[in-house]
Amino acid sequence: MERILGIDYGDSRTGIAVSDLMGWTAQGVETITYKGDYKLLLKRIEELIKEYDIKKILIGYPRNLNGTVGPRATKTEEFIKILIDKFNLPVIKWDEWLSTVSAHRDMNEMGVKNRKKKGLVDTIAAVHILQNYLDSLAMK
Repeated sequence: MERILGIDYGDSRTGIAVSDLMGWTAQGVETITYKGDYKLLLKRIEELIKEYDIKKILIGYPRNLNGTVGPRATKTEEFIKILIDKFNLPVIKWDEWLSTVSAHRDMNEMGVKNRKKKGLVDTIAAVHILQNYLDSLAMK
């Protein structure tokens, strides 16, 4: 199986997860804080693609609760084009519905202090997004 890079894309922070070699589980890697500096974000993603020998990218796609596409999804579409142009890898959009809510719930259950949540929430959200995708593949 090929490793997949999972991304929870945000304006200033982006959570990263990777699949295991068997494609069964998603592991959190990091949250990239880039504050709008795309060069920094893309450089770190490139390093991770090489480090983990990534063959596919999965990105959380933010739909509104009613299923419509809003401004956040439009920004994500623009970022997807940048990823495809830069890395020439397949990019899959995956519904990220409630991934951040689930990440906060997980951190509360683990007793993570509020001041530490900001740095972890995006990574955990990326894990949820990627794990949901991997679980969907296992169901087929």
